[in-house]
Amino acid sequence: SYNGGEMNGTSKMMDFLEEPLPGVGTYEDFNTIDWVREKSRDRDRHREITSRSKESTWALIHSVSDAFSGWLLMLFIGLLAGSLAGLIDISAHWMTDLKEGVCLAGFWFNHEHCCWKSNTTFTDRDKCPEWKSWSQLIIGHGEGAFAYILNYLMYVIWALLFSLLAVLLVKGFAPYACGSGIPEIKTILSGFIIRGYLGKWTLIIKTITLVLAVSSGLSLGKEGPLVHVACCCGNILCHLFTKYRKNEAKRREVLSAAAAAGVSVAFGAPIGGVLFSLEEVSYYFPLKTLWRSFFAALVAAFTLRSINPFGNSRLVLFYVEFHMPWHLLELVPFILLGIFGGLWGAFFIRSNIAWCRRRKTTKLGKYPVLEVFVVTAITAILAFPNEYTRMSTSELISELFNDCGILDSSKLCEYVNDFNSTKGDDLPDRAAGPGVYTAMWQLALALIMKVFITIFTFGMKVPSGLFIPSMAVGAIAGRLLGVAMEQLAFYHHDWVIFSGWCSQGADCITPGLYAMVGAAACLGGVTRMTVSLVVIMFELTGGLEYIVPLMAAAMTSKWMADAIGREGIYDAHIRLNGYPFLEAKEEFSHKTLAMDVMRPRRNDPPLTVITQDSMTVEDVETIINETTYSGYPVVVSRESQRLVGFVLRRDLIISIENARKKQDGIVSTSIIYFTDHSPPLPPSFPSMLKLRSILDLSPFTVTDQTPMEIVVDIFRKLGLRQCLVTHNGKLLGIITKKDVLKHIAQLANQDPDSILFNWQ
Repeated sequence: SYNGGEMNGTSKMMDFLEEPLPGVGTYEDFNTIDWVREKSRDRDRHREITSRSKESTWALIHSVSDAFSGWLLMLFIGLLAGSLAGLIDISAHWMTDLKEGVCLAGFWFNHEHCCWKSNTTFTDRDKCPEWKSWSQLIIGHGEGAFAYILNYLMYVIWALLFSLLAVLLVKGFAPYACGSGIPEIKTILSGFIIRGYLGKWTLIIKTITLVLAVSSGLSLGKEGPLVHVACCCGNILCHLFTKYRKNEAKRREVLSAAAAAGVSVAFGAPIGGVLFSLEEVSYYFPLKTLWRSFFAALVAAFTLRSINPFGNSRLVLFYVEFHMPWHLLELVPFILLGIFGGLWGAFFIRSNIAWCRRRKTTKLGKYPVLEVFVVTAITAILAFPNEYTRMSTSELISELFNDCGILDSSKLCEYVNDFNSTKGDDLPDRAAGPGVYTAMWQLALALIMKVFITIFTFGMKVPSGLFIPSMAVGAIAGRLLGVAMEQLAFYHHDWVIFSGWCSQGADCITPGLYAMVGAAACLGGVTRMTVSLVVIMFELTGGLEYIVPLMAAAMTSKWMADAIGREGIYDAHIRLNGYPFLEAKEEFSHKTLAMDVMRPRRNDPPLTVITQDSMTVEDVETIINETTYSGYPVVVSRESQRLVGFVLRRDLIISIENARKKQDGIVSTSIIYFTDHSPPLPPSFPSMLKLRSILDLSPFTVTDQTPMEIVVDIFRKLGLRQCLVTHNGKLLGIITKKDVLKHIAQLANQDPDSILFNWQ
């Protein structure tokens, strides 16, 4: 409002911010949100809606719709995420099979769908006449060396074509579409702003390139990127509802639920998805978000199932039906698998981070297309000769989890036949036949290949998930150990470890169970998941009675990996990229004080401050232009340094620009004041600018003697951007989130300048 008559007629003043300006209270790119301010705004908005609901019927309807909008948004997220996941799943299956051949009945059918109506026998169900390999299509037959070379060549060409298309689309249209996305989503959910990371272009390109990357046969999965896709859906749909569009904290509640929906469509695991979001990615997860996340995850899972009911994305991704319970003594090999999983996880994280760091610091990072080409070529050339690396990773895991039955034609089930003691589908432990031994060395080669090739694949400039490759490594190791235990029990059933529970001819050892436990162990070793991992594995397989072996392996792998290095793969990539993520799980045990961390330090220039009623527009603009800080403390005067509040740089810029354009009398010599009443000035002075409405009158403060242990806890639990340091009420300095992270890095003997982004 413009006031020219009051104040003894001596000056003109204005407080045009009674109505909020567009942009005030928003954040710039690569900045941290103010959780306290966002939650306070939402409480004020909710109180206003509640009070107005008693005034009229329309206001009551608005109040009800506001309360219901969260559930409606979850419904939309579940429907969109499930639909996109179904599209990705169907397309990836078709394009994966396209590398090996085409369906004559319709080129849009994958191998499995092509042979549905075929009259072939059960054992030859994959060799139907409707499906033709590339050699059969080009030269008329599929036998002989030339046909093999032709199929080999077509496999490599298709793989290279798919991967090159993926990397070129990512590089040209959406650089944020590469990678897993989970490290960045964890950072965003902690309050960091990365503009465009969850935007529409990222969603479109990630959806397309995820299909291409998975179909190329690279050692990666679509499960992690599906979390990114679901969060993009959540972020875009937030714009339909004002309370989520205008409040960054509320939006992050939605993104937490979207992450749960992403895991749900990735694995068909709604409960595990919610637990994953709670345990692994979310920073703020209130109770209402828990129930809304579960609702979104359920909607997403059922939407996916309705779109693709016969694919691998049915309600149970890797359904298992083991006919014999596990024995207590088998916990020993299960724990050994846990140790292997922990060692693999620690080895993978160290090797992958070293490779990614080399990629960032050398010329290698300047040629992402060449890197993808070379890795794809090596992967395809090594994968084709081995049937266990040629098939998709999901199919491989499904086969490794399988418990051999009478009708199984897989090499893994080619035992020396002895059906004298067979009851139904139950088969006794038998001597391994030639097929099993062939499968074992092929699986051993596949294990070596996947262990090393995954290190170089994860982190390339294409969408790449780590869940399925990690599970594949563990499943192969588990199946190898399971078959070894089975043969040991068959040939040495009289040993002490087998006597009493494994007699000759009995069905004692289930190799598929070992594969399942190994998969959980390796995934846990890489991600350090525990409870959510066990629940996801239970929902993946439907094996409720195997929770104890899964938990034993998961905990052992976590302990083993933690003994070597504390960080999981996502936390390691957060640190590698310099993201401002303050890990809530780590304890701060050092005895430093706030005065040791605050700025300015000794010999530094004094702290930049704004006085409450004595600086002109020109003075404030000079401070803004000469510094890059995200905000400034407001004090009574430079002499007293008594703290009044804190004002954000972005709010100051927007407010001054709007005042110059829209209000008469505002010039460079106009006084800016943050008090309730304007300071007394001569009549000749120009109009004054009142900016009290953008001033935070209750900034968080600590004394200079506050232990940093408490300061770190405050930053973690309240999500602060900055904290002011005082002594007897006088302002001494400021501690930002970046200062805290640098201090923690320094105490851990890490490079404090690894916090790469210029954020506040």
